[in-house]
Amino acid sequence: MLKTFKQGGIHPPENKLTCTKPIRSLPVPQTVYVPIAQHIGIPSEIVVELKQKVEVGQMIAQSGGYVSSSIHSPVAGTVTKLDKIIDSSGYKKQCIVIRSDAAEITDRAELPLKMEIEMDAEAILNQINSCGIVGLGGATFPSFVKLHVDPKSKIDTLLINGVECEPYLTADHSLMLAKAQEIKVGIHILLKALHIQKAIIGIEANKQDAIQKFAEICKNDTHIQVAALQVKYPQGGEKQLIKALLNREVPKGGLPHQVGVIVHNVGTIFAIYEAVQHGKPLTDRVVTVTGKKVKDPGNFWVKIGTPIKDLIDAVGGMPEDTRKILNGGPMMGKALKNLDVPVTKGTSGIVLISNVEAERGPAMSCIKCARCISVCPMGLEPYLLMDLVEKNRPQIALENDVTTCIECGSCSYICPSHRPLLDYIRYGKDLVRKN
Repeated sequence: MLKTFKQGGIHPPENKLTCTKPIRSLPVPQTVYVPIAQHIGIPSEIVVELKQKVEVGQMIAQSGGYVSSSIHSPVAGTVTKLDKIIDSSGYKKQCIVIRSDAAEITDRAELPLKMEIEMDAEAILNQINSCGIVGLGGATFPSFVKLHVDPKSKIDTLLINGVECEPYLTADHSLMLAKAQEIKVGIHILLKALHIQKAIIGIEANKQDAIQKFAEICKNDTHIQVAALQVKYPQGGEKQLIKALLNREVPKGGLPHQVGVIVHNVGTIFAIYEAVQHGKPLTDRVVTVTGKKVKDPGNFWVKIGTPIKDLIDAVGGMPEDTRKILNGGPMMGKALKNLDVPVTKGTSGIVLISNVEAERGPAMSCIKCARCISVCPMGLEPYLLMDLVEKNRPQIALENDVTTCIECGSCSYICPSHRPLLDYIRYGKDLVRKN
């Protein structure tokens, strides 16, 4: 029987239109726009000047504190501006603008597979830090900080998140097929850094080719297990994955290390492999660009800082009846305000949604059906939280665990009255933070 988490969850249409598409290289952009806040925590500090020449992989902004991450130039070129631009949040943020020296179609350099891990644990952690590696599953938490745990935490298991349960997105799936051996080495790098012996790769059952590939290359590996998971959203949430694979409960407001677990996304593992084995900073990533009416959807290696409009051009342009362009998937992604927004370390996909798909039914009164409660993977009462926020009662919303919401959108998806539950819950979390 396939493993899964028990509380809540839904199964929206998968729409994995690009699951069989190999990764292609996007043309090097003429100009890249590199924000200095691409991670959870303190923004980086700019260390380059106007008109300065930079090389690929050169540090252009250094970590601004402990919970922060350095940023490196994705292209060779010249710094033309240090300015604020609108990013995916819709607000203006500080950015480094670099004019590229070479704007042509260039395949991503294929680095040779390097199996032997020469660095010791401390050197591995320092290399991950200096190369600006952050969580590529969406949270963008600095990887060095996540791995730098107190020995009292007694970590015993590394979980590798290969779930990718968000509809439409296939960036992780395509990476697992293309770079399975490198990901395996990356797992062993982290086992060495954490001084532990056990890793489990969790992959949903709709990715049989990836499951079979990892089962084959890990069949004689006593340290890595491959686990097939039931197709269920939001299986990729850290707490849900830990519950499904280990039956451990992360405490409310707690973190995985409190139950002896570290969780990393497969994209992060691959970035760690390249950093440790080849000294390569995080300057590009795989991005899915897709939509039901997109002419040629696909998965692409994309330089950090590439404008979203370049990605849309690469798939044949924007369909005429496009209503929304999402940064991320339809469940947790956010609509973009313009196409000049750049790709960042946390950009896993761009989804073009048509008028029909984007249409919301008119919001009606709650009928007390409790469906939102039954699907909430965190055991919350979304209808109550929305009601409290509507009535401007953030303190009572806090007492009812509004900050525990993982913003998966299951409640809004299932509501027969089309109530914007998640919108209000997000707003309520903002009110709580401000108070």
